[in-house]
Amino acid sequence: MERTRRLFETETHGGRAAYRLHAVTVAAGILLLLYYRATHVPAAGEGRAAWLGMLAAELWYAAYWAVTQSVRWSPVRRLPFIDRLAARRYGERLPCVDIFVCTADPHSEPPSLVISTVLSLMAYNYPAEKISVYLSDDGGSVLTFYALWEASLFAKHWIPFCKRYNIEPRSPAAYFSESDGHQDLCSPKEWSLIREMYEDMTERIDTAVLSGKISEEVKANHKGFHEWDQENTSKNHQPIVQILIEGKDKNANDDEGNVLPTLVYMAREKRPQHHHNFKAGAMNALIRVSSVISNSPIIMNVDCDMYSNNCDTIRDALCFFLDEEMGHKIGFVQFPQNYNNLTKNNIYGNSHQVTNQVLMGGMDSVGGPMYVGTGCFHRREILCGRRFTEDYKEDWNGGIKDKTQESIVEIEEKAKSLAASTYEHDTQWGDEIGIKYGYPAEDIVTGLGIHCRGWKSVHSNPPRPAFLGVAPTTLAQTLLQHKRWSEGSFSIFLSKYCPFMFGHGKIKLRHQMGYSIYGLWAPNSIPTLYYVIIPSLALLKGISLFPEITSPWMSPFIYVLCVKNMYSLYEALSCGDTLKGWWNEQRMWMVRRITSYLYGLTDTVRKLLGLSKMTFAVTSKVSEESESKRYEQEIMEFGSSAPEYVIIATVALLNLNCLVVGLCQIMTGGWNILLNVFSPQLILCGMLVITNIPFYEAMFVRKDKGRIPFSVTLASIGFAILALLVPIV
Repeated sequence: MERTRRLFETETHGGRAAYRLHAVTVAAGILLLLYYRATHVPAAGEGRAAWLGMLAAELWYAAYWAVTQSVRWSPVRRLPFIDRLAARRYGERLPCVDIFVCTADPHSEPPSLVISTVLSLMAYNYPAEKISVYLSDDGGSVLTFYALWEASLFAKHWIPFCKRYNIEPRSPAAYFSESDGHQDLCSPKEWSLIREMYEDMTERIDTAVLSGKISEEVKANHKGFHEWDQENTSKNHQPIVQILIEGKDKNANDDEGNVLPTLVYMAREKRPQHHHNFKAGAMNALIRVSSVISNSPIIMNVDCDMYSNNCDTIRDALCFFLDEEMGHKIGFVQFPQNYNNLTKNNIYGNSHQVTNQVLMGGMDSVGGPMYVGTGCFHRREILCGRRFTEDYKEDWNGGIKDKTQESIVEIEEKAKSLAASTYEHDTQWGDEIGIKYGYPAEDIVTGLGIHCRGWKSVHSNPPRPAFLGVAPTTLAQTLLQHKRWSEGSFSIFLSKYCPFMFGHGKIKLRHQMGYSIYGLWAPNSIPTLYYVIIPSLALLKGISLFPEITSPWMSPFIYVLCVKNMYSLYEALSCGDTLKGWWNEQRMWMVRRITSYLYGLTDTVRKLLGLSKMTFAVTSKVSEESESKRYEQEIMEFGSSAPEYVIIATVALLNLNCLVVGLCQIMTGGWNILLNVFSPQLILCGMLVITNIPFYEAMFVRKDKGRIPFSVTLASIGFAILALLVPIV
């Protein structure tokens, strides 16, 4: 009898021997560097405090570098075989899938963008009767409901059009922006007709959003609009559940007579006196509401701006869950976050290619990638708290047969009770059941809990990205996003869910270290801030903090600096980035650490001290036309007087001043001797000045609205002058 072939295979990244040799030599260089620091402490009054500060910073960097090597030691790739899934055992006997989309604000996340995501998910290459799409609207907005109602009508034309011509991507916004209208697959007349229908729909939606209201004529078309007859606000409204398309209803067919996926709108109840737990609360409400409508054994969730870019993604994910050898061990399948609006040279460092291909692949080799909150397929049972056992066997028939013959209205009423604001009181929801509460990075702590219950996860990174989203297009949006990520991850690291404590004895040490990479982002801010300020100030004041350039002890400093950066460049280029893109990432690495991560650190400490409460800031998906134009031209966007910009400008001005004065002192005080002593600090200061060139331009050269405001420049000059007065002891 022929042995059943696997539904996926695992491939190890090449070049591991060379990488490990590199890592060992860098580790030796770091140890020599630290030995020199510890054994050459200067006398009191000759910069001892600054020297010890450098030692502390370098100790931290060494420890953090060691943590990051955990995921680089043996990364793997997973390769699914969807042809085997269809041909050998399953055919159309495939499990049902519930798809969750979350949105929170119709102004930061335009409904026309949200419904393009929804339509792309409804059009998967998968039996439509086995797909149920749920939109959670945490803004409780009639504008979002109206947009979804419009999408339910357009889907009758869009989905058969996609499947008839097998088009990609299946987000109408993305498809029509990429398409030129001269398609070989379909007639220009049909293409133009569908595009005209789409543009008319988005115009109606955008007009409604702009006016802020829905006409009475439109409201008469669906009973769901009457839910807003009351005085609803985004933070005070009753639970709303409306089934716009019922997949098992014979009347819910497309214009070719084929069944459409189920489509559901949900706005869970919000009351000022009850904490709603942000996105985690919305996800848990979706888990419950979906259980009485479709109850599919597989749940996928995706952010509202991350549209489906690959119509076979569901089948890709099922290759892992249904594999007969390893499938029963896999709790979730995580696809990477990719963006369709990145500039060629990645101006804000938002390309996650190294993270996607190396970090996630490395975690996959030791237990599985973390759950990142979007583009993820879960077993429903594990989101409900189930622990892994070797005899576990999934019932894939969930959701296929109707449990009852209840009417849509009866199902909606039952679902509303599960979305009530008081439903979770005195229950395990948010702790042992569902997405965990209490952390801005609820996805990461939830994934850690799943791994610690014995489940594995898989990272799937197909050649054609499964999902594409919208990356931040301004510096402010980028810094806000990283502040939220760093704050959430650090709060987990300081909690009972610290990977080294909570994961001890449950997951591998290297897996714990992989989880800690993000958790230690925020404290990275302190040594980075120290390193970009103190050596430059010491240069200005004539205090040496490094070995002389001709000393043998300078070798480990040079080796570690050069080899680490060379490997970083190789890693970036091999993952698809450009040389300039890598350089931009180095700049943003510094900027994020001295701003986003610093704020994440301070806000986490304030919360621990009870001085502030947890908040969740939605990253805006909307930019002004002038901002978008500068983004496309790869010109950094400032334009506001944000305190983060004061930090960036102060550090830039301080280093420029120290470099100029330091060079003058060397030229007037003995070129050969002083250059030998201060060259390392001079090089470091010079590198920082070169890195900061866009900030000098934004302060003193540029005249556009995206420049650094004069008030920020003035404040930064003042702070830089104050910094120059700080004594180095």
